[in-house]
Amino acid sequence: MCGIAGLVSGREMPEMRERLEVMTDVLTHRGPDDRGIYLSPTGRRLRAGLGHRRLSIIDLGGGHQPMANETDDIWITYNGEIYNHQELRTTLEAQGHRYRTQSDTETIVHAYEQYGMDCVHRLRGMWAFAIWDEGRQRLFVARDRLGIKPLYYAVHHGVFYFASEIKSLLASRLSAPEVNHDVLPEFLTFGYTCGEATLFEGIRKLMPGHWLTWDGATVNVQSYWDWQFDEGQPYRDNAAYQAEFEDLLDESVRLRLMSDVPLGMFLSGGIDSSIIAACMARHVSTPIKTFSVGFESQYYSEFPYARAVARHIGAEHYETVVKPNDFFEALPKLIWHEDEPLHGPASVALYFVAKLAREHVTVVLTGEGSDELFAGYNDRYWV
Repeated sequence: MCGIAGLVSGREMPEMRERLEVMTDVLTHRGPDDRGIYLSPTGRRLRAGLGHRRLSIIDLGGGHQPMANETDDIWITYNGEIYNHQELRTTLEAQGHRYRTQSDTETIVHAYEQYGMDCVHRLRGMWAFAIWDEGRQRLFVARDRLGIKPLYYAVHHGVFYFASEIKSLLASRLSAPEVNHDVLPEFLTFGYTCGEATLFEGIRKLMPGHWLTWDGATVNVQSYWDWQFDEGQPYRDNAAYQAEFEDLLDESVRLRLMSDVPLGMFLSGGIDSSIIAACMARHVSTPIKTFSVGFESQYYSEFPYARAVARHIGAEHYETVVKPNDFFEALPKLIWHEDEPLHGPASVALYFVAKLAREHVTVVLTGEGSDELFAGYNDRYWV
């Protein structure tokens, strides 16, 4: 993952670079490999600054951000991966766009040049990005369809600012942190906030499948995608649905193996991660690295299941055991990373298995999302 941040102001801000440096410093854990800052020219109606912290995954030498188009009047800061960027590149080059890098970031820039804000409909992947259009004096921000990548924003005295994490917004010192009491009942009922409001007054999240624009006066938020259920499709038997699902799942895993750095897999031994690990093993030529986390109590340990799956697919398997002292020592850092309170305890184990994985690989697949896709956990998803 990478970290992005930015400011757009209707007045000159001599301290804009300094604020961006602080905001991106806070995001170093998201992007330890590189930092970049872009400031738009002075003397225009709006002044924009974009910041980026990079975790290098694709085009390690050429993917520095913020990144511009050929004429340096459209700039992007971006967190994510576009899985169909090579196919889009072929089309865009045929339409006259000139590439400087092999990065998927540049494909978004040229797609925006070619298709405008409708470029998001052509992207297949996960993303949170902000594009500064100097000619239009407009900021365009978009988040992927399911909200895999985070994006928060706020407006204070005519300054629009955004970031991958709330702590980066607070680091700008444009406004003081205050509790949003209006959403406390919702959080205490569900364990999370459903809409765009956060537990911080004035800080909002861009919802999944939405984009926004800022022209110096108005934040215009629109939905560009939502679930569509075609009731007119003819009925097929279960075997046909099963075959189609297996093909889609296998293709999805294959696409996510796009990387110039080592990949691994969080493996719990449950159905979700086990299936994905098996698909992953089919598409690589060397043993995949799998990572599991457990506790001293055997009652809560899933190690036997994970080990059985790892043996079956020929994985190089690693484990870490979380002890009570480990948890309490890590608690301050866990709270700092999470920004807002989390209802479920899963993030504790996730922190430790991610720490283990980082010693061996740069990117992991996780098996997240199937509970939501198949409406699981009745105690968590109310209908």
